[in-house]
Amino acid sequence: MPQDRPTLSLRRVLYLDAATCLAMGGILVAGTGFLAGLTDIPAPLLFYAGLALLPLAGVIAAIGRWMAGSPAVWLVILGNAGWVLGSLALVAGVISPNLLGVAFILSQAAAVCLLTWLELAAFRTVGRA
Repeated sequence: MPQDRPTLSLRRVLYLDAATCLAMGGILVAGTGFLAGLTDIPAPLLFYAGLALLPLAGVIAAIGRWMAGSPAVWLVILGNAGWVLGSLALVAGVISPNLLGVAFILSQAAAVCLLTWLELAAFRTVGRA
């Protein structure tokens, strides 16, 4: 029986994750001062979070290129889940951002949560193949 919906490509989702890490890392590093002033998120937190995302983008892309379908994908999925939980902890009282800062943190956490869900769904599809 033909499948009604397209199958997610794990490799493509991982590449999308890597691209968003690279983009967000660049934005956070280059725009640290501006974003800190706009959101009341501490500048060092923005800068070092962005700095951490830059090599992480390469790691995720490498996993997508050479290890898609392997257990290494769980590192990405669990890392993303940790990022979402950390983001929630930030707005729960670890820092005191303004309303725009809370929206910024929650929106990027929602995007990471979506990527995590897509990666998990695609990984399960690979496991069934």
